[in-house]
This record gives sequence, structure tokens and C-alpha cells, in this order.
Amino acid sequence: MKFIADCHLGKIAKYLRIFGFDTLYFQSIDDDDIIEIAHKEQRFLLTSDKILYERMKHHNALYLAHAGFEEQLREIFHHYKLFDKSKPLSRCIKCNGELEKIEKQEVIEELKTKTKKYFDTFARCRECGRVYWHGDHYKNMLKFTSEFIARNKKETKF
Repeated sequence: MKFIADCHLGKIAKYLRIFGFDTLYFQSIDDDDIIEIAHKEQRFLLTSDKILYERMKHHNALYLAHAGFEEQLREIFHHYKLFDKSKPLSRCIKCNGELEKIEKQEVIEELKTKTKKYFDTFARCRECGRVYWHGDHYKNMLKFTSEFIARNKKETKF
């Protein structure tokens, strides 16, 4: 599944990427441009903008009226039935690129001293080159994703 989130949904875009979903996000983008990208790349539009939603409601758009990001995320997961489709921590949270495993020796020169010493599992974004490792942040995000799914999967749809 591929998404594009409007400029009001940066946190949603980040978390969808954490769950492993291909999600485009631009801090500033014209409505015509976001619509064009959604059509051209066959992406589902996520928006909290009523006017933009009205223009796209018959073309795979979801209007997110809830204020809290976790409620919005829950609504997206229920609407698109994403609970069994996530691949946590497989995408770059910054640029949306796919992550690939990489050997420590290939990134050793890019690492800080403590990261070199304490971590052995690494991934690199295929697009921007950002390096990730399995530290506390990784563990916290895995915990969040598994708990979110367990907590919300059995709930009834919004």
C-alpha cells in the first residue's frame, strides 16, 4: 500500500513509515500537486483538510477528523485493514526509502565511538544513505508497533 499525507500529517507519515508503509510527505505542497502525485503513483491520500478531501473523496482518500495522532493512526489501520500488512522498521523515517541490512564494517567509519562498541546490527537507507542500528530507539519502536497492533486490532472499526 502506498500513501501520500497532506502537510498537516507529518507525524502520521513518520509513523506509517515506522510500520513499513510507503508514505510520501511534503512539509509544503500545493493541493493540485498532491492530487497529481496521488493519481500518478496510485497512492491513497490521507488528509485532515476538508477541501482537499472533497476534491479527492471518490479517488482513494481518507479524511482524518480526529485530533490525536494515535486515533488517526488507528483509523487508517482499520480503514485500510493494515494490521497484518505492516513490516516495522523497514523504511527510512526521514525520506521513506527502503532499508537494507548492511555489515558493520561497511559503516564503521560513519559510527560514533559508543555505537561502534555496543551495536552490531545495521541497516542503510537505499535512498538517502542514513544508517540505523538496533539500539534503544529501535527496541522502543518495535515495542510501540507490536503493542499498537495488539491493542487496536480487535477493536471495532471507527
